[in-house]
Amino acid sequence: MTALLTAYVLMWPVLVLGILITIVRGFAKDAREARKEGHPII
Repeated sequence: MTALLTAYVLMWPVLVLGILITIVRGFAKDAREARKEGHPII
């Protein structure tokens, strides 16, 4: 039971990290495209 609870608690930082990486990759892609086209990011 302790191992399951530990796995459940440790799963959340991994999940959040995956979502954060996805968001950062999308922002970086948009920033590169905007810089290439000469448009401001904001």
